Amino acid sequence: MSRNTVLDEKEHEISQQLTEVGESLVRADELSAVLGVDAADWARFGKNWDDLLLDTFMADGGTYRYRRYGQFELHPDTGELVALPHEPYRQERYYNRLNGGVDRVYEPITDAFAGDPLLRDVLVRLGRVFTAVDNTRRWLIKLHPVRIIAGEEMGKPAPEGRHRDGVTFVGSLLIDRLNITGGESSTYDEDGKRLRTVTLTEPGELLLNDDQRTYHAVTPIEAIDKNQPAHRDVLVLNYAALPGRA
Repeated sequence: MSRNTVLDEKEHEISQQLTEVGESLVRADELSAVLGVDAADWARFGKNWDDLLLDTFMADGGTYRYRRYGQFELHPDTGELVALPHEPYRQERYYNRLNGGVDRVYEPITDAFAGDPLLRDVLVRLGRVFTAVDNTRRWLIKLHPVRIIAGEEMGKPAPEGRHRDGVTFVGSLLIDRLNITGGESSTYDEDGKRLRTVTLTEPGELLLNDDQRTYHAVTPIEAIDKNQPAHRDVLVLNYAALPGRA
């Protein structure tokens, strides 16, 4: 653990789970208590997902994903969080066989989203947790607010199947589920053994995994009532270690 980073009890528990197993599930009530927020705060934050735009880079031709993209640099010792200039998002095809190998130019996250105090608290606290695991002193954070919709066709949160994101740590923070079934999240070790399967159901429920030691996947979603709106809103958080270890 970084010598200047003080973790509270829950953060310490999460860092231990990540160290020992490579993944950790944080219940919605636990995260809300740590952040000091309630259902109204999650609902307010979740309104940002109504402002996402169609992902036009789906190699499968799908029109079920809406998103924006943003980047920050975090210094966990001080809590300094700096918004970085907007740039394309890229994964190599090694990590993403469906959509990798190209620069994907998404609209940036909005100022309201980037400046939300709930978001800042989540980003800084997770940075402290991850620093406690591998002692990284600077993090590049890649933010992916994503809405997957379902109607007559299924929506696919992870159309590439079981995969890694090509970073250091990954978080999937549930924001909303509306009128859907499915969306079951699983984590796997390097040998393909399933570590956990869970359906994130409550705003604030958070699944974390060490992207260098585990794989993750999410099953498709289907609308319960195909005549009504149906979606799964998630904030995907990618933390990539930057040079500057203790």
